[in-house]
Amino acid sequence: MGKKILVVDDEASIVKLVQFNLEKEGYEVEVAYDGQMALAMLEKSQPDLVVLDLMLPKVDGLEVCRRMRQEKTHIPILMLTAKTDEFDKVLGLELGADDYMTKPFSPRELTARVKAIFRRVDQLKKNLGSGEHQELIKIGDLEIDPEGYVVSRSGEEIELTPKEFELLLYMANHRGKVLSRDQLLNAVWNYDYVGDSRIVDVHVSHLRDKIETDSKNPFFIKTVRGIGYKFEGPKRA
Repeated sequence: MGKKILVVDDEASIVKLVQFNLEKEGYEVEVAYDGQMALAMLEKSQPDLVVLDLMLPKVDGLEVCRRMRQEKTHIPILMLTAKTDEFDKVLGLELGADDYMTKPFSPRELTARVKAIFRRVDQLKKNLGSGEHQELIKIGDLEIDPEGYVVSRSGEEIELTPKEFELLLYMANHRGKVLSRDQLLNAVWNYDYVGDSRIVDVHVSHLRDKIETDSKNPFFIKTVRGIGYKFEGPKRA
């Protein structure tokens, strides 16, 4: 497959389990046992994905995630969290992690999540490299540039994480349609997260904070109670 994955966890048994199962799927795996080691390895090489535990010695996983996104790297991040770390889980998503899994987890689920992330990334690269021009999307004073990965409102650029951008682009391309949380999960995360809609709600909340004038009374992203969301705006020109 030619994909390189960096696994970061201070529990040797988990590292060994994850490494074994990912290598069995044909991935090249590098390992780090603390955040400082992970950051040093990221400077030397660019993995295609990082499996990142949040509770790490020296530099914690949240700080590793923050620094990666601060440097504008689009390397996907799959977080590993304890079931009780709800606050850290949400904060990790806010900092730009693409997905999360709670411990304990099955190796089969982890490899499925990794494959889903790579399918999404490969499809995005295919779309960008297809040679087909993707037109600028204008909705009111909001502009979305699919090719440049840039979003702006009233001429001012809005900084989004890769996952926030993909979610916004999908919703904008399906403007006026009611989209269920499961539909958004399958379309944007490319995986069936049965009953785990919080990841959508967290990203929608952050999107509203960034693109809406008043996130409590959103103009673009409307909540459809009991179903999901609908992206609205002025009628197309």
